Amino acid sequence: MRKLEQSVEKLVEELRAKEAAQDQMLRVSREVVRHCSVAIKYIHEGKMAEAQSQLDAARKQLDTVRKQEGSFWNLASHVYQEYAEAVVLKDIIERKPLPGYEDIGVPWMAYLLGLLDCIGELRRELLEALRKGKKADAEYYFTTMEKIYETLLPLKFSSSLLPGFRVKQDVARRQVEQARSELVTSR
Repeated sequence: MRKLEQSVEKLVEELRAKEAAQDQMLRVSREVVRHCSVAIKYIHEGKMAEAQSQLDAARKQLDTVRKQEGSFWNLASHVYQEYAEAVVLKDIIERKPLPGYEDIGVPWMAYLLGLLDCIGELRRELLEALRKGKKADAEYYFTTMEKIYETLLPLKFSSSLLPGFRVKQDVARRQVEQARSELVTSR
């Protein structure tokens, strides 16, 4: 029994250390996601300097995420995805070229999921542009949404290779179709 007790004691120590690391990762994850959410809010309000400040704060904390991503990939993936979505949205709104995942510094899978989420944010911009009577802006947002969706359309792989992708792709398709309808009926 002594051997079992020693093994369990060792496991308890290892699990406590892992739990402490997980707690830190959870804290940092929440902070990064919060910065990204606030950045997106500022982007929608047209406050780009404030949005950039939030994105800069998020980017600084991504180093902590990177150090622990191997142990907590699910948390890290979500953080990268939120960051990619916010950065891509800001660049689109500012009419900058779309950055690649290497430019943003996130893994490609998180980038793809962030792009698909960005389509919903662009639809929000499109609706706001229509409300304000800015049809050219609405057309730009729609064209960008559609281009992102169509560019990602050839990615027809199993969920084991692209987990969560197909579901988000279906949601993006519906958002593009709804946006098309809203754009057409506004004419």
